Amino acid sequence: MDQRAVRDRAGRGVRALARRLLGRPGGDSPTPRRSNPDAVVDCAVYVNGRREPGRPHYADAYARARRGRDSFVWLGLHEPGPAVLAAVGRTFGLDELTVEQALADGHRPTMQRNGPVTLLVLRTAGYVEHAELTDTSEVIDTGDVMVLLGDRFAITVRHGAAGALRDVRADIERRPALLAAGPWTVAYAVCARMVDTYLEVAGHVERDLERVEEAVFARDRSADIQHIYQLKREVVEFKRAVLPLQTPVRMLLDPGTDGPPRALHRWFVDVDGRLARAVDRVAAYDDLLTSIVQSRLAQLAVEQNNDMRKIAAWAAIAATQTGTAGVYGMNFDNIPGLTWRYGYAAALALMALTGLALYRLFRRSGWL
Repeated sequence: MDQRAVRDRAGRGVRALARRLLGRPGGDSPTPRRSNPDAVVDCAVYVNGRREPGRPHYADAYARARRGRDSFVWLGLHEPGPAVLAAVGRTFGLDELTVEQALADGHRPTMQRNGPVTLLVLRTAGYVEHAELTDTSEVIDTGDVMVLLGDRFAITVRHGAAGALRDVRADIERRPALLAAGPWTVAYAVCARMVDTYLEVAGHVERDLERVEEAVFARDRSADIQHIYQLKREVVEFKRAVLPLQTPVRMLLDPGTDGPPRALHRWFVDVDGRLARAVDRVAAYDDLLTSIVQSRLAQLAVEQNNDMRKIAAWAAIAATQTGTAGVYGMNFDNIPGLTWRYGYAAALALMALTGLALYRLFRRSGWL
């Protein structure tokens, strides 16, 4: 082979390699690597309960999960925009109503079946640390987390700062035997974490209640009714997050519904038991705050009544002085003692004695 042929062959090899690297026509262009949107917190494929390496694009992950056996994809989203959620809906086959529900926040805890997709809505809660309770203190921060479950996918959509699921994913990944049960394991893990958070927040609220109760029934009674009412509003918001969750959890335990697999049934029973404890504690806090508010209002009524009695007592003392001065100030010629040398001093002495006598009388009766 001559030298020119060797150069031509080498040139063709270099051009072919360049086409493959640059993706030009005539070469085998590599598949472009896509990146997840900013709203995607994490995306992973799980096979037999174990996470596959990497963090692929959610469309590639779902395609891989559909091709394999005993595999599913878990996509975590935080406050996604309409465009991102619409693209996710097209990839996973979500209907328009499901996408709209996942896009909005402020839902009541519930469970719905939209065709082959199950929508589980939970409320998140987080305790806000504060040095002291005021009439504008934010005690509990709430949000939403929605779990969309399909045959080969689990999508979690979170709204608000509270209820981050990064630790939930890390904890459940350390239990591959449980994660092998499929997408419903994600629903169990999220429900368990939310209930644990409810119990934790309830413990912090209980300490706030103890401080408020001490302030209300202390001798100086420094508690302000506005502060107590603000705490009650926060507890009512917490109650709205916790109490309605009992219905969807009980629905998941109903054998007549298309819910979690049998292997996860006892785990959801445990969640239901802990949720019942959280419900009892929150309901008791609400009732206790209602009693504290009523007690404080009764105290204010008593304090106002005491103030009115003091005002009435001092008014009676002042009335005697006014009456005496008014009688001797009428300027009639035949008033007894009007021309007496010591009449003025006697009138002052009479006013002082009557005032002192009334003061001691009111003091003894508790009005002053």
